[in-house]
Amino acid sequence: MIISGVHSIRMQKNPCCVKLSVQPSRGLVDEKFSILVQNTPPGFQVTVHALHHSEDGHDWEAFAHYTANNTGTVNVSEDPSLGGTYSGVEQMGLLWSLRPVPGNKPWLRMRKMNVQTPMEVTISVYQGHQTEGFTDQAPLAGVVVERWYMAPGVRRVPITEEGLTATLFLPSGPGPFPALIDLWGGGGQLVESRASLLASHGIAALALDYLTPKITVETGKMVENEYFEKAYKVLEQHPQVLGSRIAMLGISFGAVMTFKFAVYSEVIKLSCAVSVSGSHVQPIDGSVKQIFDYLIKNAGNTRINEENQTIWRDLLLPIPTDPAFKVDVGRLKCPLMLVVGEDDQNFPAPESAKDIKEMMERAGNSHLLTVLSYPNAGHLIEPPYTPHVRATNFVTVGSRQKVVALWGGEMVAHSRAQEDAWRKLLVFLRENLYGTNLGATSLSHLQRKGISWDPMPNGLVRDGLHLFYRTEVNS
Repeated sequence: MIISGVHSIRMQKNPCCVKLSVQPSRGLVDEKFSILVQNTPPGFQVTVHALHHSEDGHDWEAFAHYTANNTGTVNVSEDPSLGGTYSGVEQMGLLWSLRPVPGNKPWLRMRKMNVQTPMEVTISVYQGHQTEGFTDQAPLAGVVVERWYMAPGVRRVPITEEGLTATLFLPSGPGPFPALIDLWGGGGQLVESRASLLASHGIAALALDYLTPKITVETGKMVENEYFEKAYKVLEQHPQVLGSRIAMLGISFGAVMTFKFAVYSEVIKLSCAVSVSGSHVQPIDGSVKQIFDYLIKNAGNTRINEENQTIWRDLLLPIPTDPAFKVDVGRLKCPLMLVVGEDDQNFPAPESAKDIKEMMERAGNSHLLTVLSYPNAGHLIEPPYTPHVRATNFVTVGSRQKVVALWGGEMVAHSRAQEDAWRKLLVFLRENLYGTNLGATSLSHLQRKGISWDPMPNGLVRDGLHLFYRTEVNS
């Protein structure tokens, strides 16, 4: 029987009735949960196991070994894992250490493409310290946990006007809301996960496909810069959007485009900009195609390691001195956040951040800059508890070449970076989009246990804002 995240099973050969509770059993993907195992004999050894069947048909698992205390209890939030896919006290380790079950295809990446359904994770308890064969055993107890990108009341609105391939996510409440254009990287597709999660935190977010949109599929031609400006105008003119408070967030190649429009566009006027694992290096007058051509021209700098993994970070190195090939961030007039993984093997994000900082210091606008720099974090810095993958299968846009791309990062450090960066990114966006006159809080507000699963009135205006570190932050 499953009630409110509690599931009990009596085993014939097991004298105890183990009780497992996961609270909350339904929440946002960036919300922490607590796992409690009770009613075992004192000193009883258990394995707590997580299993997720992904949308692309693959199984992912994580597990940890625990020993019950003298009251027959294991509290995953407080007790150390003695082994498994992670060790030590890690409240959310069963999510960020998820990995493909042995026998699956190699080099997989977990991505949620349908945000209108939850990510379901089965949490189970097994007797003893197990490392394999979980599907061949009966658990002592189990519960299914739902992890959502869309909070109750968030609205998903497909956008096709002006030839766009995009989805707008509107927060719960009447609005109007500050907004953001969300640009993913060089793999293309309409990726809605981050935009829907941002809307769950009170920011209207437009997920924009700019590499593989319908117009490109039909014509075979990459979009021009006007495509992005059309997206901005659609967002600006939406009745539930505060047109004077719009940001842009890009990861990887999406960050390249973010730099361009933040500085040079006469149409796009941003309240702030965020670059995750990006670079300002590009032909400054270039279109999407011309920037790709610039990268291809430097393809000779590609490296292949001993595991046949492709390393692309050198395509933009060394950082050019010619001003025609890097965005003049000294002209930037809005706050800018850089999120940098120091073990990024795909983009020269650390070198770019150093150059950006120096350029802005010379220009006198470094007060607008926030840099979050994380040792041993890789390229794919995503929302909290997303499983870390050091290398994955990747199909390049245009040539459709299939490679194994090396992203970098060490699992624990990368997972810490994702959690820390997301928390500070939300504060940065709220500070610059809502403004500090809407209430007082601090960074500690975002460190509390999760967020309310109840619908949030008028886009989290109650949360207000405060702070920011305009320095490098090490994890």
